[in-house]
Amino acid sequence: MNELITSVNDAVWGYVLIIALVGCGLWFTWRTHFVQFRMIGEMLRVLTDSAVDTVEEHVREMGPKQRRISSFQAFAVSVATRVGTGNLAGVASAIAIGGPGAVFWMWMIALVGSATAFVESTLAQLFKQKHKDSFIGGPAYYIQRGLHKRWMAVTFAVLITCQFGLSNNSIQANTICGAMQEAFGWSPVWVGLVLAALGLIIVFGGIQRIAMVCGVLVPLMALGYLLLAIVIVVMNIELVPHVFKVIVFDAFGIEQVAGGGIGTTIMYGVKRGLFSNEAGEGSAPNVAATASTTHPVKQGLIQALGVFTDTLLVCSCTAFIILISGLYSVPELNGIALTQSALQSEVGAVGPVFVAIAIFLFAFSSIIGNYYYGEANIRFITPNTTIMTIYRICSAGVMVIFGAIASFELVWNIVDFFMAFLTACNLIAIVLLGRYAFRLLDDYRSQKRQGIKEPTFHRSQLPELESELECWE
Repeated sequence: MNELITSVNDAVWGYVLIIALVGCGLWFTWRTHFVQFRMIGEMLRVLTDSAVDTVEEHVREMGPKQRRISSFQAFAVSVATRVGTGNLAGVASAIAIGGPGAVFWMWMIALVGSATAFVESTLAQLFKQKHKDSFIGGPAYYIQRGLHKRWMAVTFAVLITCQFGLSNNSIQANTICGAMQEAFGWSPVWVGLVLAALGLIIVFGGIQRIAMVCGVLVPLMALGYLLLAIVIVVMNIELVPHVFKVIVFDAFGIEQVAGGGIGTTIMYGVKRGLFSNEAGEGSAPNVAATASTTHPVKQGLIQALGVFTDTLLVCSCTAFIILISGLYSVPELNGIALTQSALQSEVGAVGPVFVAIAIFLFAFSSIIGNYYYGEANIRFITPNTTIMTIYRICSAGVMVIFGAIASFELVWNIVDFFMAFLTACNLIAIVLLGRYAFRLLDDYRSQKRQGIKEPTFHRSQLPELESELECWE
C-alpha cells in the first residue's frame, strides 16, 4: 500500500501540480499587481491594529451578544497550522531527499504562492456566512455560493477533512513522538495517548478556545525558535555566504551536494513548501473566513503575510541550521532527527531537548488548528451532531494515536496523496472566482487613495453576487 501511494504521489507531483501551483501563483501575482510585495506595509498595519484592538468597534454584523474572532486571532490559528512539523521535520526531509536546492524552491513557491493565499482568503471572507459562535466559511462555501457546484464543494469538504482533520494530525503526532523519543527516550505510545487527551479537551471547546490557545502559543514558539536560529547564524556568520551558494547552485543542478537530480530537488522543495505554508491548498481560508473585519481584502493581506512568516522566516531558520551543521549528507538522518542532530552539533546536548519542546508547541498547536478545518467543512456537509462528535474523537484522538505508532514514510505519503487532490480542487475554484478578489483589491486601493484609513465593503458593491452574500450588510 505504501509503495502504491508513493507511485501515485510521484506521478501527480512530478509535473501536473507543480506547474499548476507555480502558474496560478504567477497569474495571481500579475493580476493583483504584485500585492505580496507592494502592500507589505499595509499587511503589517492591519495585523498590528487587529492585535491591539481585537475586535474593530464599528463592525456590527452579528450583534453585540455574539462572540467574534479578530483578524489577529484568525491569523494566529492559520499560522499555527502552517508553523509546525513542516518547518522542522518537513524542511529537513526536503533537504535530505532533494538536496539543499530544495530550500530555494521552497522560497520561490512562497513568494508567488503568497498572491494565491491572498486571493483564496479574500474570497473566503467575501462568501463567509454567519454561525452561532462566529463566522464560518472557506473554499467549500465559495465554491457553492460562487460557482453553484454543490458536488464540487462537498468533494473539497471531504478532501480537506481527510487531509487536515485526519492525516495531517497523524504527521504532527508522529513528529512529536519521534522528537520526544530522541530527546528523552519516552515511548511513542504513551506520548500519543497524552497528546490525544490534551487535544480532545481543547477541540471540544470550539473555535474560541482554539483561537485563544493559538494566540498564546504561536508568538511564543515562533519568537523562541527564531531567536535560537539567529544566535546560531551569528555564531557561524562566516558560513552564511557558503550556505547561500550551496542552496542556489544545487537548486539548478549546478552542484548536487545531496539527493537526486534537478527534478527531485524541485519536487521536494515545492511539496514541502506547500505542506508548510499551505498557499493554494485551501486550508487557511477556512479560518480566514471566521474573522470580523470591515473589508474582505484585509484578511487576504494578513493571510498572505502568514506565508512569508512561515517559509521565509521559520523554514529558513531550520534550513540554515541544518546546512551550517553539514549533517544533511548523512544518509541515516531524516526528518526531525536531522534537525535535532543539527542543533546538537551547534549548541550541544540542549539542542535535541529544545527541538523536542519546540516541536511539541509547533505541532500541538497545528493539531488543534487542523481539527478546526475539518470541523468547518463537516458543518458544511451536515449539521448532524453525532457525526461531528465522531469526527472530533477521530481527529484529536484516533489519528493522533495512529501517527504516534505509524512509520515516518507512511504518514508523509498519506498526507502528500490527499494534499495533491485537495490543492487541485481549490486551484480550479479560485482561478474561476479570482476576478472578484481582483475587484475587491481595486476597491480597497481606491479607498486608501482617497485617504480612508479603514476601507469598508458592502455587498451592493457586487450586485451580481448580492443575493449570494449572507454578510456585508
